[in-house]
Amino acid sequence: MAQLNQVLQNVTERIVQRSTHTRTRYLRDIEEAAAREPVRKALACANLAHGFAAAPQPDKDELKSLRWPNIAIVSAYNDMLSAHQPLGDYPAIIKAAAREAGATAQFAGGVPAMCDGVTQGRAGMELSLFSRDVIAMSTAIALSHDMFDAALCLGVCDKIVPGLLIGALRFGHLPVVFVPAGPMPSGLPNRMKARVRQLFAEGKAGRDELLQAESESYHGPGTCTFYGTANSNQLLMELMGLHLPGSAFVNPGTPLRDALTAEAARRVAGLTSLGGSYTPIGHVIDERAIVNGIVGLLASGGSTNHTIHLVAVARAAGILINWDDFEDLAGVVPLLMRVYPNGSADVNHFHAAGGMAFLTRELLDAGLLHEDVVTVAGQGLRAYTQEPWLDEGRLRWRQAPDRTGDAEVLRPLADPFDRESGLRVMVGNLGRAVIKTSAVKPEHRVVEAPAKVFYSQQALLEAFQAGELEQDFVAVLPCQGPRACGMPELHKLTPALGVLQDRGFKVALVTDGRMSGASGKVPAAIHVTPEAVVGGELARVRDGDLIRLDSIEGRLEALVEAREWTQRRHVLPQDPDGGAMRGTGRELFDTFRNNTSGAEEGAMSILTGLDNRAEPDADLAIEREATREKDTQL
Repeated sequence: MAQLNQVLQNVTERIVQRSTHTRTRYLRDIEEAAAREPVRKALACANLAHGFAAAPQPDKDELKSLRWPNIAIVSAYNDMLSAHQPLGDYPAIIKAAAREAGATAQFAGGVPAMCDGVTQGRAGMELSLFSRDVIAMSTAIALSHDMFDAALCLGVCDKIVPGLLIGALRFGHLPVVFVPAGPMPSGLPNRMKARVRQLFAEGKAGRDELLQAESESYHGPGTCTFYGTANSNQLLMELMGLHLPGSAFVNPGTPLRDALTAEAARRVAGLTSLGGSYTPIGHVIDERAIVNGIVGLLASGGSTNHTIHLVAVARAAGILINWDDFEDLAGVVPLLMRVYPNGSADVNHFHAAGGMAFLTRELLDAGLLHEDVVTVAGQGLRAYTQEPWLDEGRLRWRQAPDRTGDAEVLRPLADPFDRESGLRVMVGNLGRAVIKTSAVKPEHRVVEAPAKVFYSQQALLEAFQAGELEQDFVAVLPCQGPRACGMPELHKLTPALGVLQDRGFKVALVTDGRMSGASGKVPAAIHVTPEAVVGGELARVRDGDLIRLDSIEGRLEALVEAREWTQRRHVLPQDPDGGAMRGTGRELFDTFRNNTSGAEEGAMSILTGLDNRAEPDADLAIEREATREKDTQL
């Protein structure tokens, strides 16, 4: 076992200390729940009869006897979304494998799965972030019947996996394995797709040409192949010990994919309190697992959305993390992957080059991951340095290749793409923000230019189409945060801003909204907190203010004289509906918007054992004050 990197150890110890009270309370809760296992024994006869009334007779007999573990299947299946369409075949595979292992399985419930790719730039995107919390609650409903000894969570994309995980962690006494679908085969190269998007934005390509390019890129069942939030989810599930080793990026509809799905059912049956290796999810997800997730995100140049989701997931397990933890680790974790938008390859190329097994081994051997963690594989994180394969139809694992198969996609720690990771935290008089730099060329990582303030994506795009943005500028979009409108992704702006950057202008984006996990070459300081509608400093920015975005030094400043800045009033757009979002079901989510926490607290509209709407706990407040003092000195 490699010696731990000192910064990794320090950050982990800091999180443990910060989380002492909340984590202790969480563990006490799951221990009390575990003492009641198997919970079906406490059900009255009428309750139990309802629970197995529709089961086939062999399963009904075993459910009556209480001898076999019963596995809940919680799935995000729908057949509109390519990533989740393959999940429709999984219940039959799981039920058959469970019976072979001496267990039963029931489809406990479905959770909603919306696609940010479909809703980009549409009103539905304003429900996207809150769908994570709906999924968490839906997972809780599925598991609330006291019928189950373990669960398999089936999901892939942006909010779905974090939502499933948050919900599952509130049943922390249950063993849980996450079961992915895998990426679709490679289609139109991502850079060609991005080029057609920019040509369309410039009016040099028609809608038919754009639709053809998009259709050739997103062309079949499976996850989108770029390295956005969906595929970042899958990488994190492996490094946090919730997948079977090497299962993240196996294509759907293949014998290996089906074998891994069946093995997940057999494995989770053995992890129950009725088996010999009881492994509840509340013990798998501890402070070390969360740190491993952060390291994986940084080393891969992963989605900025996880600077929100990982915070929320951690809180569901009684663990308090913040962006300072990300920032400190970012300084010692190198960038080992280049997958679009950080490069030209897709996740299939990454998988073929050595994939998760190679990446995990490199980080472990450098002391940049905690090896002595609890995982569903039962052997610590070293088990994840192996990749699955079929040996005459039998599922086996073998060691990762000694060398990368493609140094343009995946590199060893001795020869990284960058000595520091692809995510940074930014601070200054505009607030705190995050930025993804792994896809931003060095010459674009510092931008100092006049502000142009817009209160919607459409307003910026109209200015672009009118030729009003042919200059250096920083686009400032306040009032895009969770309390304002649900914190939509602003990825629709990427083609227009990319065109302007390619024309030689210095451009950047600053917003309290989100960008896609596919945010790329244009520097974007996002998740600015506090957000404008709750007194955040973006509401002080005026057209023409000089803005400095320095992702190298981590500074985000309005270069306005301090006295003038503090005397300015906050300006927010007039809302004719009095703050209510109307249409596309948005009015149903007013309670979510009114009660959500800030981005650095996970943008949570539900409680997970901690009052997410309150101020951060005392220890965190002390840390934040120390950061402010350091910021003032700088």
